[in-house]
Amino acid sequence: MTRVLVTGAEGFVGSRLVPRLVARGTTVIACHAPGTVAVNDDFSGARAPVEHIGLDIRDRDAVDRVFRDTSPDSVVHLAGLSDVADSWRRIDDYYQVNVEGAEHVARAARALSSRCRLVVASSAEVYGAIPEAELPAREDRGLEPGSPYALTKAAVERLSLPLGAIVVRSFNLIGPGQGANFALPSFATQLAAIEAGAEQPVLHTGNLTPRRDFVHVDDGADAYALLVEHGEPGSVYNVAQGQAIELQAALRQLIGISGLEVEIRQDPDRMRPADVPVMCGDARRLRALGWRPKRSFDQALEAIWEDARRVWRL
Repeated sequence: MTRVLVTGAEGFVGSRLVPRLVARGTTVIACHAPGTVAVNDDFSGARAPVEHIGLDIRDRDAVDRVFRDTSPDSVVHLAGLSDVADSWRRIDDYYQVNVEGAEHVARAARALSSRCRLVVASSAEVYGAIPEAELPAREDRGLEPGSPYALTKAAVERLSLPLGAIVVRSFNLIGPGQGANFALPSFATQLAAIEAGAEQPVLHTGNLTPRRDFVHVDDGADAYALLVEHGEPGSVYNVAQGQAIELQAALRQLIGISGLEVEIRQDPDRMRPADVPVMCGDARRLRALGWRPKRSFDQALEAIWEDARRVWRL
């Protein structure tokens, strides 16, 4: 039976990838940050077992020990820090977790076996600002990272691709369960609090002019599951819809779903030091493997809204 080790198994993508792998009969070693709640513990009737392990990827010895003890056939490295705005304030933390942690994982996988498949999470942020006429971005485009977070992901690619890693550049994954430090969940959280009467009908935002290529997180998890089996080692794959939606329009649509009347007020504290004006990706390499997005942007917004409201129903 195939064994797949997943770092960041408790995270936004990892919590969705693990059950997909289990459903395929894969034994999963689900590694999560120490102190976090292990997810997907209930697999009654599942085709394959799940083993949960607390792992700090900054600890090289601990990473080596887990890899030796579990002997995975494949590794999906999802663990890391991912808030672009936060990365400007915590550059050292982002380097230690995203770069050094990824190096520990990649080298442990290679020390285990040259045949161990390694799938590594990168980000579309590595492309930087691209002239609109040159969009959608293809994987062979040069990288121009414009934030500390993007720099760490570019560094991860540089160290892992020569080791035969399959690199996944996701555009903006969205859906229920995403942290409220990201734009759409933040808007939904504020709207839910307003609906519950806990806040005044004023919604605080950062810059609403950027346009982003939004992909439902479940479609992103499908992409990872596919690449574990069929990705070409040493290659890069975009996970993208191929169209860009302005945050202003997304917010208006979310407000429409909520049925609320609110004032939109820009908050200087929510503005980033730098924002890429538009991001849009070409996912033809992934589509050539059979991947297709199955969930719409509308479905994602509906799910984000219901997820935010759930807090006030408890």
